[in-house]
Amino acid sequence: MITVWGRKTSSNVQALMWCIGELGLSFTRYDIGHKYGGNNTAEFLAMNPNGTVPVIKDDNNNDGNSTPIWETGAILRYLANRYAKPPFWSEDLETRTHVDKWAEWSKINIALNFTAPIFWQVVRTAPQHQNQEEIAKAIDKLGSMLNIAEMQLEKQKFIAGDHFSLADIQFGHTLYRYFDIRINRPMHPALIGYYNRLTERPAFKKHIMVSYEELRVT
Repeated sequence: MITVWGRKTSSNVQALMWCIGELGLSFTRYDIGHKYGGNNTAEFLAMNPNGTVPVIKDDNNNDGNSTPIWETGAILRYLANRYAKPPFWSEDLETRTHVDKWAEWSKINIALNFTAPIFWQVVRTAPQHQNQEEIAKAIDKLGSMLNIAEMQLEKQKFIAGDHFSLADIQFGHTLYRYFDIRINRPMHPALIGYYNRLTERPAFKKHIMVSYEELRVT
């Protein structure tokens, strides 16, 4: 059993839960963070001194005293190394590194350029405090990164190749919110087709296409 600490409306938790869903792993999840609190308790900080979510413990095949794991990318690679099979996560180092390269690119260039400068400003900031000029600049910056993804997706079905992989978890988990919020998006036809393919995956529907209304500031 994998125990997850983190609220379902956290984008990082969503990436983790999508991975868990794709791998068919059993889990228990506790809502921690934001309005649920709990991430500043001594018990939680003993697991993750940063006070951030998600955190997991994997009690499979041990005595229940597993070491907590934090940082979403590290958790995803742990789960892939322990439970995944090719082509999601290859045993071949070169192939695996290619997938990991696109996963890391997605985290740094897509998730970080969307979540705080766009999603937080549009959804988690009251309208009277939103800086539309800064939001527009952030959308342009993200768009330049999505141009790279567009070129990839024009020639293949998924971000790292023709098969769904760990890289798609890191890249695709932001897209539900990206396409759902009210912003002026640059045209990326291949990206739209890719997103539509993701929405057909049961684990994406369950763990990513989640209401974020509890985060909205009015």
